[in-house]
Amino acid sequence: IFFRRDYRPRKEVINDVSGDVVTLFRILQRHYQAFLDTLKWQLSGRAEFERLMRVDPSTLTDLERAARFLYLQRTAFGGKVDGRSYGVSYTTTARFDLTKLVPLLEAVHDRLARVDIERLPWSEFVTRYDRAGTLFYLDPPYYGFEDDYGPDVFGKADFERMAEQLAQLKGRFILSLNDRPEVRRIFARFEIEERETTYTLAGGPKAKIAGELVIRG
Repeated sequence: IFFRRDYRPRKEVINDVSGDVVTLFRILQRHYQAFLDTLKWQLSGRAEFERLMRVDPSTLTDLERAARFLYLQRTAFGGKVDGRSYGVSYTTTARFDLTKLVPLLEAVHDRLARVDIERLPWSEFVTRYDRAGTLFYLDPPYYGFEDDYGPDVFGKADFERMAEQLAQLKGRFILSLNDRPEVRRIFARFEIEERETTYTLAGGPKAKIAGELVIRG
C-alpha cells in the first residue's frame, strides 16, 4: 500500500517491529549506493541461503544485515519472514537477480527519501502519532496466523486491544484482515467492506481466491 500510493502527504511515517525490515529501509534511505556495492557479487544458491540462515543478524553491520535480509526474503519460498526454506521456480529466472532488483531498489530509495522510519510496538506507535488529520493503515498478521511474523510478536488478544484503541482515535484508520467470523465480531463497530484477493506462490499451484476485509473508522 505504502509503495503503490500516488498521493504523498506532507508527513509520512512507517513502522515495523522487525529490526531487519527497519534496518533495510534505513539503509536504502541513507546508504543506497554502498548497499548496491554490498550486493554486487551475490548469486542465488541453496548453500548461500543456508549459510545466511545460520548467521546471527545481531553480529553483522547494518549494511550486512540489510543485505542478508533482502537475500533471504528474495530466495525464500513464499517470501516468509519466519520458518524460511529455500525456494526454487521451474519456470522463471533465479530469485535473486540484481539486474531486476536495481530498478526496484532505486524506486524504494526515492520513495523513502522524505519518510520517517519507526520501530515501535503497534499500540505505542498509534498512541504517539494519533491526532486529528492522521490516517493510519494497519496490516497485522491474519487472524489464525499470528506467528507468521515470528513468535510472540502479535497474539489473538491483540485484535481485541486493537479494536478498543482504534475506537478512541482522534484520527482515522484503514485496517486489512482476512475474512473470519472472529474478525467480523471483534471489529463489528466499524465500517467493513468485503473484498477478494489473490494469493500465489512462485512455482506453486495456480492462484487462490480468498476473502479479505477492509475495515475503516
